[in-house]
Amino acid sequence: MYLHSEGIRVRIREVVLLGKSERQSRKQTMKTILSSETMNIPEGVSIKIHAKVIEVEGPRGKLVRDFKHLNLDFQLITEEDGKRKLKIDAWFGSRKTSAAIRTALSHVENLITGVTKGYRYKMRFVYAHFPINASITNSNKSIEIRNFLGEKKVRKVDMLDGVSVVRSEKVKDELVLDGNDIELVSRSCALINQKCHVKNKDIRKFLDGIYVSEKGTILEEE
Repeated sequence: MYLHSEGIRVRIREVVLLGKSERQSRKQTMKTILSSETMNIPEGVSIKIHAKVIEVEGPRGKLVRDFKHLNLDFQLITEEDGKRKLKIDAWFGSRKTSAAIRTALSHVENLITGVTKGYRYKMRFVYAHFPINASITNSNKSIEIRNFLGEKKVRKVDMLDGVSVVRSEKVKDELVLDGNDIELVSRSCALINQKCHVKNKDIRKFLDGIYVSEKGTILEEE
């Protein structure tokens, strides 16, 4: 009986090892020798690259982003017709590495849009009974929210670096947040939204809060 049970264990082990080798063979994917993409650099924008740190400067200011965590090569090229381009290469990369090229280009495009057009987010007050009162302080760098759900508590939110907030002159109960960095502008909106969360109530019924209503750029509206 002991030999019989041991033989079963041996056979089971052989099957498991065979299955493991098959899984490993399936995971072996083909790697591309070189993947590269380019993007045009518009007029009036200058880009500097130093050790995967990209600095973009334009009419509205300067933005810097660090790409050291990506295994990519960044270089500036100038074509024969004088057009400037940013080229990103990935050597012997997997599918994830190749996908990171497009991600990096999207981040650089956001930087270029920020220093040329700027980003503008709009937020609206939503309330059923108690009107939300908001006052702008600290030279458009902070906002104080009062009377949320009738509470006496004053909720103060400081904007992130380079972001300003104002009350809309055309639309009632609307905030306008402007800035060059899309991440800082959107995160400032998130801070305002998180300060006005309804607690200990059914959020399907109590919809009071401050929510993002529109996203765009500054120059398009002006």
